[in-house]
Amino acid sequence: MEGYQDTLMVHSQRQFYRECYIYGTVDFIFGNAAVVLQNCLILPRQPLKYQDNVITAQGRADPFQNTGISIHNSMILPAHDLKPVVGSVTTYIGRPWMKYLRTMVHKTYLDSVVSPVGWSPRNQGSTYGLDTLFYAEYKNIC
Repeated sequence: MEGYQDTLMVHSQRQFYRECYIYGTVDFIFGNAAVVLQNCLILPRQPLKYQDNVITAQGRADPFQNTGISIHNSMILPAHDLKPVVGSVTTYIGRPWMKYLRTMVHKTYLDSVVSPVGWSPRNQGSTYGLDTLFYAEYKNIC
């Protein structure tokens, strides 16, 4: 799947993606499904000038929904167009799209393209969703 912003909309229900190549820039894996991405290659691209890359934006609006994004046994590497400018672009694993988001990354290789901070607020200086979200990283390889 190749795009820029909003490449893969995991809108609803249960979804499973295996051995996929997913390219994008801003919130390029987003939505409110119960989704697993397994053995995938996730490739942030060069965004527009002054933009950051954000890989996920999970959209859970109700704390009782059983949805979330799970990235398992995958690799996050810069796409070819990002490699020459990797030092001038910040890439985050995710940011809050809705208030009760759930995103987990486990047993995944995180290239140095991913910011050590890992996660971003919705907008610069915003605290939206930061008190209700759940982010997790487990046994990742950096």
